[in-house]
Amino acid sequence: MRIEDFLDATYLKTPEQEGVSEVVYHDIIRGFLNDALSGNYKAVIIRPEYVVAARKLFLENRTKVLIGTVIDFPEGTSGVDRKLLQAQNAIEDGADELDFVINYMAFKNGETEKVKNEVKMCTELCLTHQKTVKWIIEVAALTDAEIIRLTALIKNTVIRNFKETDYARVFVKSSTGFFKKEGNELTGATPHTLTLILENATPLSVKASGGIRDLDEVLFYISKGVKRIGTSVGNELVKKYRS
Repeated sequence: MRIEDFLDATYLKTPEQEGVSEVVYHDIIRGFLNDALSGNYKAVIIRPEYVVAARKLFLENRTKVLIGTVIDFPEGTSGVDRKLLQAQNAIEDGADELDFVINYMAFKNGETEKVKNEVKMCTELCLTHQKTVKWIIEVAALTDAEIIRLTALIKNTVIRNFKETDYARVFVKSSTGFFKKEGNELTGATPHTLTLILENATPLSVKASGGIRDLDEVLFYISKGVKRIGTSVGNELVKKYRS
């Protein structure tokens, strides 16, 4: 098994969050993309404003590494029209995969038709352009029952509106990695929440993300059927796996 085939190398901090200038930040992004090329990961996940630069670099290097970006990140509370506009721009810039933050607050407030419409329209846009779409549900903001119901909502919306051959290109994804609970604690994927998603997402694909830094955790997710792992420490994970 090539563990790299499961890894989405991820860098989504802003210059403010990193505590650096724009010039230094651009150097960090450039270094991250070059590392991803040398690591030969499945994909990189970057902010939308860097997709064009990534596409240029990847074309020059003739790599098969995919370019992913995030939509309505990290809150997910924008209306569907804004989500569609961001997604269209990302597609035109050269993104291969689009990771949408679903409007989980609308879901928690009982606005299920609004969320179903968002899933249908945004998934349709991506599949029409032969792109992969991943729906981030933000597990740390949800109860176990809500994780199950929101995962099932995504699955059932896709099954009702798209072909069976499309299912593998639609993911349910655990977390943004930016949600904070009380005490300012960052929260993300856990074996428990990923198990709930896996049990309720089939036949869609599943991506684990948010605070994943441990090789044993990665191997557990892969053994359970997770197709992608989002991580900011891909190089460390690959080195540990090979050793």
